[in-house]
Amino acid sequence: MLAEFGDDAKLLAGGQSLIPLMKLRFANPSHLIDLNFVAGTSYIREENGTLYFGALTRHAEIETSPAAAKIPIIRDCAAGIADVQVRNRGTIGGSLAEADPSGDWATVLMTLQTEVRCQNATQDRGLQLADFIKDAYTTALAHDEVVSEVVVKVPPKGSGGAYLAFKRSAPVYPTASAAVQLAMAGEVCRDAAIALGCVGLTAIKAKDAEAALRGQPVTKKTLAAAVEAARAAAEPQSDMRGSADYKRTLVGALVKRAIDVAVRRARGEQVEVSHIYA
Repeated sequence: MLAEFGDDAKLLAGGQSLIPLMKLRFANPSHLIDLNFVAGTSYIREENGTLYFGALTRHAEIETSPAAAKIPIIRDCAAGIADVQVRNRGTIGGSLAEADPSGDWATVLMTLQTEVRCQNATQDRGLQLADFIKDAYTTALAHDEVVSEVVVKVPPKGSGGAYLAFKRSAPVYPTASAAVQLAMAGEVCRDAAIALGCVGLTAIKAKDAEAALRGQPVTKKTLAAAVEAARAAAEPQSDMRGSADYKRTLVGALVKRAIDVAVRRARGEQVEVSHIYA
């Protein structure tokens, strides 16, 4: 159908991004192709240390999935998206395909080994998440392609992660967010992945912040260095949610809290987190 209708067609998954745009007349497609009638597109499956999410898997399904709970940062993300109504309709595939700079999934999945499967009528290909999202609202999807599956490698034993966002209220996008995934060996951080959301045109990988932790014990000194490097990596713009300096300060606070939770989870502690509201 995409090939038949061409650029005038839009895909409808959960509709949490497309329908508001249509109401505001920012999008005016001639044809809507509803994916919700396609069988076998919503599932969560674990095989050989890897999680497979169907493109139309709802946020709420991921929130309550025992398999997804094996990667706590994924549950943090699903449970914190907007409100119950949105979580019951919104989909992981739709969120990634939209590539909204204020979205949650890209920020979280950037800290994990994530592959996005893309499919059209003749071929199926896999792209690493960093290669899939090109820019704000821009992905590597061709017009006749859909996201078919999201594949996430389960982190090794001794790993822990956390996702935190600062919001004015539950239904709105975060002012800033931070995702941290650590692999620990005792008190030493073997590996680190840190991503920042809502402070750039895409989710930002805070590479210098990762380097400040990697191979080091997590102490006040290394934590402070990572926080400062994360603040420097942020590229926020002043808007109705706050000034650029305000958002950088938020990034530092969120990264610090997320690192603390990630370390505790890597030790095997059961730590519940929730977003921070103004």
